[in-house]
This record gives sequence, C-alpha cells and structure tokens, in this order.
Amino acid sequence: MVRPRLGQHFLADPNLLDAIVRESGVGAEDVVLEVGGGEGALTERLAAMVRRVHVIELDRRLGPRLEAAASAAGNVDVVCGDAMRIDLRGLDPAPGKVVSNLPYSIATPLILKTIEELPGVSSWTLLVQREIAERLRAAPGSRTYGAPSVLVQLATEVELLRTVDRGVFTPRPRVDSALIALRRRGPAAPEPVRRLVHDAFAHRRKSLARSLELAAPGGREAARSALREAGLPEDARAEALAPEEFVRLAGRLQAR
Repeated sequence: MVRPRLGQHFLADPNLLDAIVRESGVGAEDVVLEVGGGEGALTERLAAMVRRVHVIELDRRLGPRLEAAASAAGNVDVVCGDAMRIDLRGLDPAPGKVVSNLPYSIATPLILKTIEELPGVSSWTLLVQREIAERLRAAPGSRTYGAPSVLVQLATEVELLRTVDRGVFTPRPRVDSALIALRRRGPAAPEPVRRLVHDAFAHRRKSLARSLELAAPGGREAARSALREAGLPEDARAEALAPEEFVRLAGRLQAR
C-alpha cells in the first residue's frame, strides 16, 4: 500500500523508467544514489547498468522487496531510513550520479542536501513535481524564482528534459511532474552565501536590505552599503538578483 503522506507515487510506465536510465547516461563504472526506491522498478534497471547502486527508502514495509532485488542484482546497497537525516557523506563507494523518482515531500531539500554533502556527484536525473522543476530553473524576476533557484543554479545547470503525465503514476498524483537534469558546474554555495540567500527571500515584499535587517537587527545600512559597493541598487529586492550577484554581495558583507 502506498503512503501518500510520504510523498509516494510509484512509476508504473516501463517506457518512462527506461527513459530515465537512458537520460541519466549511467555506465558500467558509475556509482549511483537513488532516493525513494519504492518497489524497486528503477533500482533493478540501474543495477543492470552500473557498478553500484545505493538506494534509500523510508518505508520499511518496502524493505523486503528492495532487499530481494538487491540480492538478485548483487550490486545494490539498501539503506532503510530518512534520506534527510542520513549522512550521505558516509556512502561507500561515494556516488557520482543521482537518479531518482523523488518523493514529493522532500524533493527540494533533498536536492540541496545532495549538492552540499556529495561534492563528487556530477549529475542528477530526477523525476519531480513540475512546480519544483520550474522553480529550480526560474530566472531572476520571475514569480517562482527563490532561494532554491539561487542555490541550485550556483552549483548546477538545470535542464527540463520532459513533462510527465499524471497517468503514469500509482496512485495518480494531483499535480503534474517533470523529468529534469542537473549538471554540476561548481561547489555548493558556502554557508555565508546560503544564509544570505535564505534571509534575503524571507520577506519577498520587502527590499533586500530590509529583509536582512529583520534577520539581524541594525544591519540595514550595512546591507545598503554592501549593495552599493557590489554595483547593485540599494533598494533591490532579492528576486531581482542573479545567483552570482548574491555571491558578490556576500563577499562585500563579509568584508565589512
């Protein structure tokens, strides 16, 4: 039985499962991380193509099925637990690619966690809600542009590969989905940049300087000066800044 509260929507279309593996470009020497193994349909396909698969599954009722698939494949490690609480840096051998039909409930924070904790990952091929796909690839100034957009785009290039019909899932979700590819282009944003981005978007209707003052009282003038020194308008809002401009602004703030 599927547990909707866990964000479970199992992929029932074998053609799409094959397409995910194909789009991922995995090969015989790859070590892959899959989060949300479900009933093992994607796991089995990945195991047939790669050196090692680490699959994480929260729902312990699915453990025996995944363990059976792992035993048959011989190159699958099953980790039962919450992917958001597991130290992904402890996976051995370290994954170089992430390929998953991500549980809806953790998709965005899990992507950010893998970017930060798994610096050796070069690519992600992920099935996510279409809304999340649009948010991650959003441009500055758009309605969906926010902290996840900035942090993901600082470390990766985001590509929408295809939209996915609701009918290929069991149970049928209430939202549309999309297959996306992320390709590593740099390290995760350092902590000062992450903190700045989160503080800046905490109050979208306010200027960035005012948002930063609300996060750290008394900092409005310092923020306005840093914006000016970074060549940005003093009354700029967070959604107007490109990802690289947040890095520049963080450097100015640290130098003060």
